[in-house]
Amino acid sequence: MYVTRFAPSPTGPLHLGHAYSAAIGFLRARKKAGQFLLRIEDIDQSRSRDHWENQIYDDLSWIGLTWQPNVMRQSERMPEYQKAIRKLGKLGLLYPCSCTRGDIKQALAAPQEGTPKNGPDGLIYPGICRHRSISDARSNDAIRLNIKQAVQYLDKGKILKNLAFSENGPIYDGSYSLADIEFTTQVGDFVIARRDMGTSYHLSVVVDDHASGVTEVVRGADLWEATPIHRLLYALLDMPAPAWHHHDLIRDTDGKRLAKRDDARSIKSFRDAGDTPEQVLAHVGLDGVL
Repeated sequence: MYVTRFAPSPTGPLHLGHAYSAAIGFLRARKKAGQFLLRIEDIDQSRSRDHWENQIYDDLSWIGLTWQPNVMRQSERMPEYQKAIRKLGKLGLLYPCSCTRGDIKQALAAPQEGTPKNGPDGLIYPGICRHRSISDARSNDAIRLNIKQAVQYLDKGKILKNLAFSENGPIYDGSYSLADIEFTTQVGDFVIARRDMGTSYHLSVVVDDHASGVTEVVRGADLWEATPIHRLLYALLDMPAPAWHHHDLIRDTDGKRLAKRDDARSIKSFRDAGDTPEQVLAHVGLDGVL
């Protein structure tokens, strides 16, 4: 059975871009007689608010979307994330990191020639704390994946060369091999668990999509570069990977993608102005589809 999800964070109002992404996922599930799930990504408890979560339910229902019962909330799933972290730790792939953004910037002030400075998570971590053991972790440390060791682990098992991810989107389409990606220089040692959360976006979405039986991840093209990271984690955690569908982004008149701070384009602002659900969906080119 086809299963997809919409996974917003309750840290601000949903905007037109959210309406578009949620509707795309809902429509793909309906076309395939599958399931459309809603997940609340509230691992950032410092910014998540109950009233924003309630607004998510209200806005999506108003648009005309329905979803399966028993909405998953990430704040309730920390034991599952810790289980995945322990599994990666037993493979010897993790280490603690106490570096600040300033430390990373300073270390990258004179990068080696030909080494990219930015990856999917921004600045590519230069491995300052890579010598540390996971047993040395302190409460204020982040936990990183040693990407070189992870690739070597998959290479040793002759797994990496056979790893690919399937993309069914309008921008990218086809099968992409992980063997073609220079993880060490293009991705770097990404964070598995942030010091203030106990997990990370990358880890939690993989664990949760697997637990929910998601067969296709529908999301914006801004997350395209994170897909190899997620496919790698599926392999390291011995989980079957879904397919992906990265759709184009809704942008403002200046070509910038919409953000939650742009309240003028929030779904609620259009509702308050008297727009109908059909009119809101028409703003993103989906008029007459629900």
